[in-house]
Amino acid sequence: MLADVYNAQGDVIRQVELPEAIFGVEVKEYLLHEVVRYQLARRRQGTAHTKSRAAVRGGGAKPWRQKGTGRARAGSRRSPLWRGGGTVFGPMPRSYAYSMPKKKRRAAMCCALSLKVRDQTFRVIDQFEVTQPKTKQVVQLIQRFTTEPKTLLVVGEPHEFLALSARNIPSVKVLPVIGLNVYDVLHYTTVICAEDAIGKIVGRLA
Repeated sequence: MLADVYNAQGDVIRQVELPEAIFGVEVKEYLLHEVVRYQLARRRQGTAHTKSRAAVRGGGAKPWRQKGTGRARAGSRRSPLWRGGGTVFGPMPRSYAYSMPKKKRRAAMCCALSLKVRDQTFRVIDQFEVTQPKTKQVVQLIQRFTTEPKTLLVVGEPHEFLALSARNIPSVKVLPVIGLNVYDVLHYTTVICAEDAIGKIVGRLA
């Protein structure tokens, strides 16, 4: 499988080979769904916290005597039945993460990349020519490749100037290959990948 390689001006300068086993596999939607759910579960903070009757302030003394008042018996102002009382079975801090086999995650990554190649929204660029933090350069670069708003820029190694230039653009994200994941590949409409990142992706998923 061959893909065109573009320069920063948007012109085709050569072609690069994309391994069929990674960029040309059958797209399994159920697998993509499973892995995206897995990723989102791991991202959940799980910091919701409610106070039980033991944690609520007050309630040391019995509100009124047991008999003779005509009111229902009560032993504490912290009762869940009372306004300002404790919460029963409320959410507590916990982790929502669960495990998933590496083979499944790798297969889903191949499916996501193959989907982008199939939909012709995967572009290969020889290099990102950003030599200083300049947002305008990144905007102009992206406009040469796509008119869609959401764009993922994939680099082989962390690119400081590119990351600084793109962080002001809400719909653009810069990812090194080590951080490439299924959710971001699917979330962003267009993927622009540096040519030197192709070999790293193959090495990671092979």
